[in-house]
Amino acid sequence: MRACGVSGNGGEVVLLELPEPPPAGPGQLLVAVEAAGVGAWDWLLDGDGWDVGLRPPAALGVEGAGRVLAVGGGVDEFAIGDRVLAHEAPLPGASGFWAERMLLTAAHAAHCPPGLEPVQAAALPVSGLTAWQALAMLRLGPGQRLLVTNGAGNTGSLVIELATTMGVEVTATASASATDRLRGIGAAQVLDYHDPTWPAQVRGQFDAALIAASGTAAAALPLVRHGGQLCSITSDAPPPQRGITSTNLYVRPDAAQLAQLAQRLREGTLHLRPQPLPLRDGPAAFTRVAAGQAGGRKIVLIP
Repeated sequence: MRACGVSGNGGEVVLLELPEPPPAGPGQLLVAVEAAGVGAWDWLLDGDGWDVGLRPPAALGVEGAGRVLAVGGGVDEFAIGDRVLAHEAPLPGASGFWAERMLLTAAHAAHCPPGLEPVQAAALPVSGLTAWQALAMLRLGPGQRLLVTNGAGNTGSLVIELATTMGVEVTATASASATDRLRGIGAAQVLDYHDPTWPAQVRGQFDAALIAASGTAAAALPLVRHGGQLCSITSDAPPPQRGITSTNLYVRPDAAQLAQLAQRLREGTLHLRPQPLPLRDGPAAFTRVAAGQAGGRKIVLIP
């Protein structure tokens, strides 16, 4: 089958011909992939950065959407033909979503709501779950204030939307060109991260900060009140000070959370901006995303 991934440890991302996945075992689904998300984290899969059980030659990708082709033993909540979306880690078939077919752990999959297109569904899992789990960690409520760095990114934008529905006031850093869009989804203030004086432009201190841009934690931490919280999704949480809880978050699969996120996306209360590309463009797409040159769009590969 056609795939995009790595032929060996530490290899370049290339187009591949891979054998078919193994049959669906107990607790597993065999899925025909309809769309697969590309993320900056995918460069971590091939090596020591994030061990998801990848065994090259193998496809990359830990999120996507597709149709169920076969159902393993002990799985009652899915049937052949169902459309599903998932963030999968570890990979039960040792190969990921950037392929025509793959194995999933049934407990990690959520049903796609009717009417949710595969490209939209595939763009959601990692960013959506990261945003949801970060806000759960921060435990913010109505009237509290949150700083989000890289608010224009896929995860940052979802954090803004989810937080504002909770009554949280959100300030975000982003490029000036993203200001109108972020205000439109609920940000109370948008600060141009190109301006080195942006920390001096905030109105008072924050109850929490969500770090979604590498290298911004040092500037954000002094803006958090004594006893507040900082959560980094870029693995660079600074040592705690002034009673501030400082934590790195690593996303985990959660089918129940993903189902709620997918329903909100279908209803239009969450928004994504995916850019679909054919699987054959996978190597170039990966290079763009890894270099931070996706322009705030979520790239999704179509097998």
